[in-house]
Amino acid sequence: MQKFEVNGHEPSLLPEGNWELSFHDEFDGSTLDESKWDYRLHMMQQRWISWTDKGVHLDGNSNAVFTLMEEDGRLCCSQLATGHNYMDLPPTVEYTNTTDMAAGEEVLKWPIGKLQKSKFLHGPGYYECRCRLQQKAGWWSAFWIQSPTPGCSLDVNECGVEIDIMEHFRPGILKPHNVFSFGYGADETRIKVGGFDGIDTKEFHRFGLLWDETGYTFYVDGKEDGKITDLVTARPEFILISTEVTGYRKPSMTPIPESFDAVGDTFLVDYVRVFDRKK
Repeated sequence: MQKFEVNGHEPSLLPEGNWELSFHDEFDGSTLDESKWDYRLHMMQQRWISWTDKGVHLDGNSNAVFTLMEEDGRLCCSQLATGHNYMDLPPTVEYTNTTDMAAGEEVLKWPIGKLQKSKFLHGPGYYECRCRLQQKAGWWSAFWIQSPTPGCSLDVNECGVEIDIMEHFRPGILKPHNVFSFGYGADETRIKVGGFDGIDTKEFHRFGLLWDETGYTFYVDGKEDGKITDLVTARPEFILISTEVTGYRKPSMTPIPESFDAVGDTFLVDYVRVFDRKK
């Protein structure tokens, strides 16, 4: 791996070759750059109880600080994204029977909410995040990319993929890297690789993805941690840095006991960068 310097900030660790910066956020200053990021508040057409637009602040030392917090009697945290998928927002109109219709309206309606414009989409390249993982159990963090059109087709070049570059659910345990495609229903396909126990949560780490025509190669602190050669697509996708409270996805939709003990815990992101090979 080789170092790539960015304006006096911590360098990136890149595979050999000639690279140029395509996207980056060093989280300088005191205000989140909303020309690059939106807060994700919906998931699969639902306003998601676990997410807030108040769970991230910049600390003045070039870090985005994600915090597990209490808001309106619930535990929540934040998810940032450079884009959106077509199933994010709920439909604005729902008809349960013909008496719900205004005069002259049709029964059939496309069950998709208003489409949102993405701020940054990108295809193959090198994706990297430097971050310090959360310290306590009860919530999790992730760095990943997602297609705007998951499950729209059985052609991976149309529907794209989800690529989980880093997921950290419990202190010190780095989960395997995942590639999902064909949506999240009956056709869902998942491949996983790598992951290990014993990652130091007190230190910053670099998590990287090399996405090219041969597949998806994952890196942790400049060392390869597995490669997936199936489900290869060139569909442009958007970036997510996410945190979520553990337990809300269970039938009870209740945080686990450890979540309450973790209120105030933080996940720090130093930078997010995307690179292209120079032609």
